[in-house]
Amino acid sequence: MKPRTIPRSPVLLALLAALPALLLVMVSSGPAAAHGAMMQPGSRTFLCWKDGLTPQGNIDPRNPACDAAVTQSGDNALYNWFSVLRSDGAGRTVGFIPDGRLCSGGNPAYSGFDLPRAEWPLTHLTSGGRLDFSYNAWAAHPGWFHLYITKDGYDPARPLRWDDLEDRPFLTVDHPRVTGPVGSVEGRYTWTATLPAGKTGRHVIYSVWQRSDSQETFYGCSDVVFDGGNGEVTGVGDTGGTPGPTPTPTGTCSAAQRTVGTWNGGYQAEVTVRNTGTAPIPSWMVHATLPDGQRIDSLWNGTLGGSGTAVTVSGAAWNGSLAPGATTTYGFTATGGAPPATPQLSCMVHH
Repeated sequence: MKPRTIPRSPVLLALLAALPALLLVMVSSGPAAAHGAMMQPGSRTFLCWKDGLTPQGNIDPRNPACDAAVTQSGDNALYNWFSVLRSDGAGRTVGFIPDGRLCSGGNPAYSGFDLPRAEWPLTHLTSGGRLDFSYNAWAAHPGWFHLYITKDGYDPARPLRWDDLEDRPFLTVDHPRVTGPVGSVEGRYTWTATLPAGKTGRHVIYSVWQRSDSQETFYGCSDVVFDGGNGEVTGVGDTGGTPGPTPTPTGTCSAAQRTVGTWNGGYQAEVTVRNTGTAPIPSWMVHATLPDGQRIDSLWNGTLGGSGTAVTVSGAAWNGSLAPGATTTYGFTATGGAPPATPQLSCMVHH
C-alpha cells in the first residue's frame, strides 16, 4: 500500500479532581484536547461514551470492548470522546500513524481503542445505500473529511493496519455545513453520501479530519456491519440494543473572556461563567481554543485540562455548581502573543 496524504493545510481531558482553593494549576504536557468525532456511523469513543455514561455523569461501560478500553486508557478517554487527534498531524496517515494504532491516531491517551475486539458497538448499514453522515462539532473548524473502508476479509480480532484499508478514501467531504449548537452533542457537521458497494459483513470506516486552519488532524474508527441495516446500533447498553437518548444537561451556561492586563508576549485574562438556564448547574466546563503559538502558564479558581492551544477548564470545589443566573470567574496568564480579539470559548454542563 502506497503512502497517501490528505490535501495539506495549515484540536477535554475529563473532569479532574478539584484542587485546593487558589492553587495555581500548571499546563499538562500531554496530548491536546480536541473538537469532534464521528457520530453516524458512531466512532468507538462516541458509542462507548454513550454506553458508559451513567445518569450521575460517571463512566461505567457495559460493553466488554468499551470496558477494556477504559480499563487501559481511563475514564478521561470517554469524557473526552471527541479528542482523538494529533496536533502535528498535518493530514498525514501512512508512515505517520503506526500500524495497530490507527483508532487512537497514535495518541497514547486513547490506546485502549486500538484493542482488537469483536464486541465493539456496531452500526448496521446497507452496502451501496445512502447514509446521513454526521461528525460532532464540539469546536467548529473548517477542513476536509476523508473516509476509508477496510478491505474484504477484515478481521476485527487483529489490530487494524494501514494495509487493511482500501488505498483511497471512498468519500472526501470539503468543508461541510454545521448544524446545531457548536460545543454540544447536538452540534455537528452533516452530509449525505453513498456507502461503498459490494461490501458484506464486518468492516471499519476510518475517518480522518484535517483542519484547513492548522495542522491538527483527527482520527477515528467506526465499527460497522453491512447486513442491510439503516444506521441502527447494537452493542450499547445492557441489552445490546440501540443507544438511549443522550442525557440532557441540567441547565445551560455561557463563558465570556476579558483581558485584565498585557505585556510583551503575554497577557492575563478573566473568564466569567454564567448559568443561563432555569435549572441549577451541578458542574460546568469551558472549552477554549487559544491562538496558534500561545499557551496557558498558570490558572486559578478552576481545574485546567488539555495542552497547547486546546484547553479546558472545569469548576473547582467551591465554584463548580451555579444557581440559575449565578456567575463565577477564573483567571489565567498566557504567553506567546497578544490576547485574541474574539476569544473562542464554549461552555458545557455536566451531570
